[in-house]
Amino acid sequence: MGLRIVEVDGASAPGSPDGFDAVVLLGGRFLPDDDRAAPWLPAERELARRAVARGVPLLGICLGAQVLAAATGGTVRGCHGSPERGSCRVSLRGEAGTDPLFAGLPGEFRVIQNHRDQITGLPPGAVRLAESEACPVQAFRVGERAWGVQFHPEAGADRLGQWDESALADAGLDLRVLRAEADKAEPESARHARRLAANFASVVRGAAHEPSGFAVGDREGSP
Repeated sequence: MGLRIVEVDGASAPGSPDGFDAVVLLGGRFLPDDDRAAPWLPAERELARRAVARGVPLLGICLGAQVLAAATGGTVRGCHGSPERGSCRVSLRGEAGTDPLFAGLPGEFRVIQNHRDQITGLPPGAVRLAESEACPVQAFRVGERAWGVQFHPEAGADRLGQWDESALADAGLDLRVLRAEADKAEPESARHARRLAANFASVVRGAAHEPSGFAVGDREGSP
């Protein structure tokens, strides 16, 4: 994609996008305002706010999407609705038809999900772009260049091998079944994930004369 990636953990996340051409906020086991358990979250929220205000491209994934929503006036609820685990179907809304992040993607596609918290209210002026049966806000855009996706385009089917089989069983889920479904969908899911990543990279290149890299937020607890 022609971009240099600088990856930092949540505790080292800057409070400003200064020096970066874009920002990616990854997932975690927390709610976006769980500052006591994750004391770096205020800096990530400030980073998101400043990126949006300055038009710096931002992609928030799972918790990262929730951080973006909370930082810009939206609401997030813990343990809300039905959890989504494994390979799940996401549907694009009509508003995604001209959105650059989803250019070239089909109206429905399968992606890895691993969440029980949901965005329940979008920030003022945000555009809802994708949904699923269990989660109405699967993707949204704030301003022109900041996106949040509840799903995990960065995760392949092999990530399920790291999941806790006993915990899933306690929730009535069979990890073997989830892995089989994800493995079956993987070739198509990976192709769509690469397209989404390439679309974001194109936005970054278009927003900066000489893209130098993008900061990557917390990885702890991603699926």
